[in-house]
Amino acid sequence: MPGGLPGDRPDTPDLLDRHGRTARDLRVSLTDRCNLRCHYCMPPEGLPWLDRAEVLTDAEVVRLVRLAVRDLGVREVRFTGGEPLLRKGLEEIVAATTRLRTTTGEPVRTSLTTNGIGLDRRAAGLAEAGLTRVNVSLDTLRPDRFAAITRRDRLTDVLAGLQAAAATGLAPVKVNAVLLRGTNDDEAGDLLRWALEAGYRLRFIEQMPLDPHGSWQRDQMVTADEILAALHREFRLVARPGTARGAAPAETWDVVDADGTHRGDVGIIGSVTRPFCGDCDRTRLTADGQVRTCLFSTTETDLRQALRSGADDAALADAWRTAMWGKLPGHDIDDPAFLHPTRPMSAIGG
Repeated sequence: MPGGLPGDRPDTPDLLDRHGRTARDLRVSLTDRCNLRCHYCMPPEGLPWLDRAEVLTDAEVVRLVRLAVRDLGVREVRFTGGEPLLRKGLEEIVAATTRLRTTTGEPVRTSLTTNGIGLDRRAAGLAEAGLTRVNVSLDTLRPDRFAAITRRDRLTDVLAGLQAAAATGLAPVKVNAVLLRGTNDDEAGDLLRWALEAGYRLRFIEQMPLDPHGSWQRDQMVTADEILAALHREFRLVARPGTARGAAPAETWDVVDADGTHRGDVGIIGSVTRPFCGDCDRTRLTADGQVRTCLFSTTETDLRQALRSGADDAALADAWRTAMWGKLPGHDIDDPAFLHPTRPMSAIGG
């Protein structure tokens, strides 16, 4: 194959790895900046942000997304951050993405992960640009706890953003919640009750070791089993039969009343205790143009330098394929030899 691809790699344009997986889902971080200061993500003063010259331009983002969809078999694109709503050109990037067609001729499934601040003002424009749905991060419904976790008093703004997303048809609106031991781990039932009443789809996520100060401790994490046990105490949950999780990170339960009425569902993403690495279909692009094969990668492949040095699309595609061919079988968080990523979540993209 051209471009010096590994000799043991099959002759196919897709993003394969040595463990039988194919990446179809692209996560694109649009900025490392954020308007919250969640204590499990960054210190009160924030982090040293990327210099603006290091961040991909709108045109560069669109070119790499187009390359991934047209030449590499990507079928789904999710924009993340930092906080992607801080990107001024977000609507234009989304519109350019939704105009693309996959190698099978289908529209690209395009979504956004956000903290929801400012979404009330931009939901309509994003829907018009073709965005299909949003995931909003929200760990608590209590204003005092929200302020303590995020170091910002913005809960009403997040709730307004959720309502606007639902009103503009960015559905299903999903809510991502992290339970923190001794902070909000008593809110599992309250969060699910609220989500069911509002028509949102709630997903609990185990806290992952992506904090910049390295304070994450395995025994302090609220596990998927603990979350499920807490929910079982208040709700009748029925595991969905015959639906393999596959590459979808969440295990899903239907919430059913005593008379059998279906009220909605809830998902639990056990990234640490119930990893889905064996079926992972993701590839990641950071705001400064680095390909990462996993959230927990310790290496990156620099597409920005190649792009700005005049590399053509074929060379960029081969570099991306080579990076993915080297993807490791799993993140090994539970291994004593596990190494924390050198970059925090805000710099990698969710």
